[in-house]
Amino acid sequence: MTDYPSLHLLIGGEKLAGAGRNTQDVLNPATGEAIGTLPLATPADLDTALDNAAMGFAAWRAAAPEKRASVLTGAAQLLRERAGTIAEIMTREQGKPLAEAKGETIYGAMLLEFYAGECKRIYGRTMPRPAGKRAEVRYEPVGPIAAFAPWNFPVINIARKVGGPIAAGCSVIVKPSEETPASALATVQCLLDAGLPPEVCQVVFGVPDEVSRHLMASPIIRKISFTGSTAVGKHLAALAAEDLKRTTMELGGHGPVLIFGDADIDRALDTMAPNAFRNAGQVCVSPTRFIVEEPVFDKFRDGFIERVKALKVGNGLEDGVQMGPMANSRGPDQIERMVSDAVEHGAHLDTGGERIGNQGYFYAPTVLSQVPDNAEIMNEEPFGPVAIINRYAGEEEMLAEANRLPYGLAAYAWSNDPVRQERLTQQIEAGMIAINAGGVSAVDMPFGGVKWSGHGHEDGHEGVMACMVAKSVHVG
Repeated sequence: MTDYPSLHLLIGGEKLAGAGRNTQDVLNPATGEAIGTLPLATPADLDTALDNAAMGFAAWRAAAPEKRASVLTGAAQLLRERAGTIAEIMTREQGKPLAEAKGETIYGAMLLEFYAGECKRIYGRTMPRPAGKRAEVRYEPVGPIAAFAPWNFPVINIARKVGGPIAAGCSVIVKPSEETPASALATVQCLLDAGLPPEVCQVVFGVPDEVSRHLMASPIIRKISFTGSTAVGKHLAALAAEDLKRTTMELGGHGPVLIFGDADIDRALDTMAPNAFRNAGQVCVSPTRFIVEEPVFDKFRDGFIERVKALKVGNGLEDGVQMGPMANSRGPDQIERMVSDAVEHGAHLDTGGERIGNQGYFYAPTVLSQVPDNAEIMNEEPFGPVAIINRYAGEEEMLAEANRLPYGLAAYAWSNDPVRQERLTQQIEAGMIAINAGGVSAVDMPFGGVKWSGHGHEDGHEGVMACMVAKSVHVG
């Protein structure tokens, strides 16, 4: 078993710890025990990170596309080589099963590989003009970026936050979650070991509001990238507006899943039941609200419950475990409260609804059915191992429910009618839609939402262009 590594800040390529800095314990969510001590950045540390970001941008924006691509490709190769070690670290500090952690690390490598190719696909254009005149559109890196990443996917989120900026020619200061620091540090270390100049990427930790306010107050920072809750996203967007900094916001969701009577119900169940409890439901695109057409409601609900009861829950380092603990103590507290509220409003508790064991942050995979609209869990993202299954009369009513909330990140639909499929893709209000499938993300596709789920994109070509600004050039 890999030892949990020592923790540090990473500023200008220097590993900083101790020296009178405040610290925070990192806990293993399977046991609740401390496994590491994380140093928190001082204001002076943040100023040093800002100075490095300014120097890094000046140099990296001039780097040839081939150089940027080489670094990203090399980092991806190192991620693949170190995937086993990084996965063990991730499971120990985040809780997800080891197989999921390794898959996430490989996905992070794939994302960096895609971004490497995009380095050579940042195209401008020349406009037609009379002889002797010229008009061009050029794309240039926006500048140093402050990026804030959550704990639920500690490698993928970092690859997203730094990969696009590095491909575009930006520098970046990234603040990962203080609950999953080692995974983030290991990911950035792959970039440095692949030849990224140390001034280009800094890693800092600290009290989130203090770090964000300090970095965003600096004129050095030109853009903010944040993944997290809608409430915090609105707060950061307001801070960014004070200096008109650009923003990318990937915020909360409450994924509707429309199940129609003409769907392959068994295939839908085999795909969506485990998907709902991936990473203990702590996924922004998790399918949470199952909107089931009346004729197939009983079959779908009963089949879903059967599959959920068969899930093996335990320490993610153990063989065969399909769902680990929630990542922190806040998770079970919130789910317990939301499930209790739903039952008090008349919901039926089909399975789960309780904590597991007497250590760590385990909560049983839970299914609620016939949940009324006024229950909190029908209106706020649970972000935990809970699925809601309700019956509806038909397509019009189902679409109304899918679009009822102010969130619009991911949505899913199951139907074998091609005309209906096209209709659904047009009428469902979401940034990402899967039809007869359980996945909405791919390294070459934009990742982002609409309405309260945010704006801007990561991944795909759009993930690089979000780090660029357009410049019009006229020559007469």
